[in-house]
Amino acid sequence: MKKTLLATLLLAAFAAHADTPKFDPQRLSLHVKVLASDEFEGREPHTAGETKTVDYLVDQFKAAGAQPGGDIVGGKHGWTQEVPLGRFQIKGPVALTVNAGKDALSWTQGEQIAVRASMNGKPLVDFRNAPLVFVGYGVTAPERNWDDFKGQDLKGKLAVVLINDPDFETGAGDFGGKAMTYYGRWTYKFEELARRGALGTLIVHETAPASYGWATVKNSNTNVMYDIVRKDPAKSHAPMEAWIQRDAAVELFKRAGLDFDAAKKAAQGRDFKPVALNGVTLSARYAVDAQVIKSRNVIARIPGSERADETIIYSGHWDHLGVGAPDAKGDKIYNGAVDNGTGMAALIELARAYAKAPAPKRSVVFLAVTAEEKGLLGSEYYAANPVYPLEKTVGVINVDALSPHGPSRNFTISGSAKLDLLDLLIAKARQRNQAYAPDPKPEAGYFFRSDHFSFAKRGVPAFSFGSGEDWTTGGTAAGKAEEDNYTKDRYHQPADEWNPTWTFTGLASDLELLYGVGRDLADSRTWPNWGKDSEFRVLRDASAAKR
Repeated sequence: MKKTLLATLLLAAFAAHADTPKFDPQRLSLHVKVLASDEFEGREPHTAGETKTVDYLVDQFKAAGAQPGGDIVGGKHGWTQEVPLGRFQIKGPVALTVNAGKDALSWTQGEQIAVRASMNGKPLVDFRNAPLVFVGYGVTAPERNWDDFKGQDLKGKLAVVLINDPDFETGAGDFGGKAMTYYGRWTYKFEELARRGALGTLIVHETAPASYGWATVKNSNTNVMYDIVRKDPAKSHAPMEAWIQRDAAVELFKRAGLDFDAAKKAAQGRDFKPVALNGVTLSARYAVDAQVIKSRNVIARIPGSERADETIIYSGHWDHLGVGAPDAKGDKIYNGAVDNGTGMAALIELARAYAKAPAPKRSVVFLAVTAEEKGLLGSEYYAANPVYPLEKTVGVINVDALSPHGPSRNFTISGSAKLDLLDLLIAKARQRNQAYAPDPKPEAGYFFRSDHFSFAKRGVPAFSFGSGEDWTTGGTAAGKAEEDNYTKDRYHQPADEWNPTWTFTGLASDLELLYGVGRDLADSRTWPNWGKDSEFRVLRDASAAKR
């Protein structure tokens, strides 16, 4: 009888790893204390805080016994990968006019619409009377036999598109019900419409399917934009990228003689066809200041003893928000202790554990990426310019904002996904009497908001690990109360600072689990894949011949 992938991995685990290394909570605490200190100025990319952070990480990876794994310099790997980033900011006013028959409606930036600074490489966005076309959810999903475009030519036109998936409203259908797929994510909408040559994309905001209110959309999209430096940015970004308020969309449809709710309902079916908003056009003009800055990913490596060209990656982001608006206490340094000082502590100590153990058969890489807070850009750059080929990257285990408190009886991952890598993690945790707690809000799309996703969307099996809320001391009530308190009072605020009362015993325990999973993969010959109905499986399968 043929063994399953999971059974094969578990047999290898029992045979090779009776002894799991222990992790020192005091070391973890010290790393977070240093990285989240005021001297590191909130670890914003392209600042003195970056220099201090990168130097610290390199020094600690060296001391841990890892080898440099970054860009090749002088025939040898260095410790970093240079990451050029584009910085884009709207200069001056955003002039917008909606023309509907004899009427001209003036829209205001941040009110009816949130226009992003153009990232397609042009210094000026200027067009008049562009026609609008409603393209439903804007999805092309061949594996689901779904195409919202039906051959519609979008050149010179603005596409009006809904957020989330066609299943969101009904909770059942071809896209997994309430759980968001990548097709529902706003990034996919912008990317797909750019690929189709649209002049621009207007995403209709609704709070429930977006999972956040208009204030979040406004603050995130009318600010400075960042992107990796692309060879052909127009292939990834249409000239105009924007969100519009639902009420504004309803008015547009009404002016075109259409009913928004009826059109939305029609878009939930496979037979939907694009609908022109006849008689309604949009004119826009705004200038964009574009600059290139440089940042760095830090990459450490433990070379494999037998199959060094096959790689397991542990990843996490080193950056945070830097120096910003002061809080009520006058503190303006966004220290980022939990987010993501904890992840950096985890990578350093995982590297130490691997360096002390017998060499793994496959190589293990520790990837500390920049600019996660700017839109997963450090991981996106690595995935677009991998130092180690993605087709021979076995899997990615990402760590982001872990708990500095005591142990938990469970764990989770960001969002929902079906993949062998998660099955292995669940099985390994079961050996330790830890249970998997599925994401309670899969419709929010958290799977697409951490650095593992830059790999997932290219087919590499990947997840982002999350600490559990069912604490061994205090149970779920204590764990959830702390999570709620962190989200309300410290997340992305100056108050996310190191605390001397934190025990870090839970993180030390979780690292035993993450080490075990990675080590099993590193000593096996298996290649985890996505579930059969995953939108990422076809990408992984396409590279199978190279493994």
